[in-house]
Amino acid sequence: MSERGGGFGAFLFGIVLGAVAGFVFAPTEGGESTRRKMTKGLRNLKELAEEKVDEVRGLLKEAEEDAEESDESDEDEDDAEPEITTREQLRRRLEAARRRRARATRPPVSPPAASDEEDEPLA
Repeated sequence: MSERGGGFGAFLFGIVLGAVAGFVFAPTEGGESTRRKMTKGLRNLKELAEEKVDEVRGLLKEAEEDAEESDESDEDEDDAEPEITTREQLRRRLEAARRRRARATRPPVSPPAASDEEDEPLA
């Protein structure tokens, strides 16, 4: 296997390119009809691509208008609580984990030991 990994892909590309060139430069008898078919197919493909581009433009325009409307409605809601960003959520989780870890590593606090003087009876 080659380091670039493009050997087989280049081979297939060469086969396709050769077939297309064969159709285009075929003798006039069969080549003329093939060229007409290919021209018609390419025109249809171009028209389809233009339709899809127009469709995508329309969808993008609708999405942009929706985003503008939602921005305007967000500005109207001053009473609403601000959303917590993902960064802020992660920061809070990290702080909570640090606090839990600090509590777990501290030695337990034991009650103060009674002094020997207190244990002796008074008499």
